[in-house]
Amino acid sequence: MPAYAHQGKALCFFQPAHECKTRYAILGFSDQARLDQGNPWPVAFALTQLTPAEESRVRELLRKALGR
Repeated sequence: MPAYAHQGKALCFFQPAHECKTRYAILGFSDQARLDQGNPWPVAFALTQLTPAEESRVRELLRKALGR
């Protein structure tokens, strides 16, 4: 699975649906991501398609995960 690192540590990963024979792809984040929002908060998101709206949301999540 593709994973992306920030400062040498895994920040997020992408699990394609077709490779895992699942209904949806997963965008997940490690504990290095700064996504904390109360208790509990989501660390993985299901994607059935990637439209411009979803791309925008993914960019927003990545910025937040990086603390920007």
